[in-house]
Amino acid sequence: MSKLRDPDGGCPWDLKQSYQSIVPYTLEEAFEVAEAIENKDYPELEKELGDLLFQVVFYSRIAEEEQRFDFADVVSSICEKLIRRHPHVFTDQQFANEQDIKANWENEKIKERANKNQQQSLLDDIPKALPALMQAAKIQKRCAHIGFDWHDIREVLSKVKEEVGEVEQELNHRDINNDALAEEIGDLLFAVVNLARHGKFDPEQLLRQANKKFTRRFQFIEQHHIDNNMDIRQSSLQYLESLWLQAKRLS
Repeated sequence: MSKLRDPDGGCPWDLKQSYQSIVPYTLEEAFEVAEAIENKDYPELEKELGDLLFQVVFYSRIAEEEQRFDFADVVSSICEKLIRRHPHVFTDQQFANEQDIKANWENEKIKERANKNQQQSLLDDIPKALPALMQAAKIQKRCAHIGFDWHDIREVLSKVKEEVGEVEQELNHRDINNDALAEEIGDLLFAVVNLARHGKFDPEQLLRQANKKFTRRFQFIEQHHIDNNMDIRQSSLQYLESLWLQAKRLS
């Protein structure tokens, strides 16, 4: 990386990059790691992890040039954090169960946030650039840690049903208020994220899996039309539904 960033003989593309310009590539590489894991493609995972590591090295090199920190400092920082957050592993401190371990982890994170800045809210430092599903789950998790949460997943399901009812109310108005409808659909999405979290599922992962399933079934319908020399746009909704049911039985 030092050679790529060398003003005398380095790569022009690497030399013109900044922290900000690399961010889209970092996000892309992270999702490619996730895709390799979902596909259980471990040779590809090895390569994608290297690509992701390269992003860390890139940021660190820019910071080193600016005399802020270097790659070794990055590694030291995460080691210090992991040791501090795992006293049951690196010290003699003991916890009764996994729940207490998680509580300690969250408490340590709260201390870190308090030391970082004088934030006014528990939610102040949740990254605004997170994908919305991940951001919603993080907001809910933060609030749950201080007791602002449902105690049972069935209560969350009731909340989802309540939000569905509010969407239906907006749709039943003679003159639909699009802004109000959008707000109610947003509330419904937020409640569904909460349902996934209470089920101990990652909502982002669940939706990615649902996307893959839908894509697989839709491609079955497309292939049926190709095999039979048919135009999918000319098929009735009832016919498409029958093919969809076939696809469901096959997967």
